[in-house]
Amino acid sequence: MQTPKKIAIVGAGLVGSLLAIYLRKAGHSVHVYDRSPDIRNIQFSGRSINLAMSNRGWKALEIIGIAQEIKKIGIPMDKRAIHTVDQDLNFQKYGKDNEAIFSLSRGILNRKMIDLAEANGVEFFFEQKVWDVSLSEAILHVGEDEKGEWKKHKFDMIFGSDGAFSRVRHRMQRQSMFNYSQEFLDIGYKELNIPANADGSHKLDKNSLHIWPRGNFMLIALPNIDGSFTCTLFMPLKGENSFEQLNNEEVLVAFFAKHFPSTTEVIPDLSKDFFKNPKSYLVTMKCFPWTHNDTVALIGDACHAIVPFYGQGMNVGFEDITVLNELMQQYGDDWQTIFTEYENLRKPNADAIAELSYRNFIEMSTKTADAHFLLQKKIEKWFSDKHPEKWIPLYSRVTFSHQPYAEALAVGDRQNEIMADILQMDHIEKIWQSEVVEHRILELLNV
Repeated sequence: MQTPKKIAIVGAGLVGSLLAIYLRKAGHSVHVYDRSPDIRNIQFSGRSINLAMSNRGWKALEIIGIAQEIKKIGIPMDKRAIHTVDQDLNFQKYGKDNEAIFSLSRGILNRKMIDLAEANGVEFFFEQKVWDVSLSEAILHVGEDEKGEWKKHKFDMIFGSDGAFSRVRHRMQRQSMFNYSQEFLDIGYKELNIPANADGSHKLDKNSLHIWPRGNFMLIALPNIDGSFTCTLFMPLKGENSFEQLNNEEVLVAFFAKHFPSTTEVIPDLSKDFFKNPKSYLVTMKCFPWTHNDTVALIGDACHAIVPFYGQGMNVGFEDITVLNELMQQYGDDWQTIFTEYENLRKPNADAIAELSYRNFIEMSTKTADAHFLLQKKIEKWFSDKHPEKWIPLYSRVTFSHQPYAEALAVGDRQNEIMADILQMDHIEKIWQSEVVEHRILELLNV
């Protein structure tokens, strides 16, 4: 058991709320500050992408005994449903039998996490704007506006869990030897909605993550427990097939009729949602160090914001907490060692999942409808089923295991090299399930 400390968390999002539960269960006094109103009292819609909880996230919830409670508000998805332009529907299983990711509404999950944190004795302070942090003294400076009067709130320790544009990190950036980078994609996104049928059932297969891949743009849809789907349109901000072009209802409707014909009947409020909901942006943010002495630490998006195409943003943040918790148990009150080990262990893995997430946009938007890619996936699954100890596909390593992301990335790159060789074999389309192919993969694995 650690010596109880008075700890502040800046940011009441998913990672901040879960971290608060962990710290409270460890015996600490925990205050959470958030500049927004209490999400439980407001309508949450318009700029969200549904979350995909996988094994790393579930592990963090299981350790503190809330996984089953959260599963009640999610829907398992065991496959992708690929909608091609000619309206053919192809299903691609994510993993082996019973392996699935869970679709969760960000708003519903966030409300639930805050409720659970409060039930454990965490105190939340909403509409409290943190403008500065005294890093060495662990003091939050809170006020109505940046140029007004600030109140000082003294703590023993502060965690910055306030997202990609973190105020806590902003203060750390003004220190010497702090490295920081951010890179925006020229891709934006908008939220759309597929409502439930009149009887509350889903209009599409509810156990699939639906994708309409169209090259440099795509539409995805994830199921909700009320029978609806949260849809997200990803596309370039400018140029051909871009948000810039979809500037009136007539153009929008014609665009969807041409590129997403199978959605015509299931998105009745297309124009209303499209022009009401804001256009949002995608950023990858990296920084180091993540801590200051033994008083301040960053966690989640505040130190490693990634694009959403691997569905790992929440999962990597929750895994931060799992690792931090293990270090707390290992090192007790030695918070300097805890923080140093934490940032050194997590930084390479955060960088790896950032790279994987960027690559997965190319896979989802382009390759999922490509015959060459689909053949590769068939060969990988066939070989993996025959030799599960020798070949675990990259997606399974990332999503259904706890292997460090950096290791998964390295193995995945090697597997791609092997598959590039296999796909060059003569008549591979006809012989892909043969002993010749099997022996060639085994040979390449031993090189």
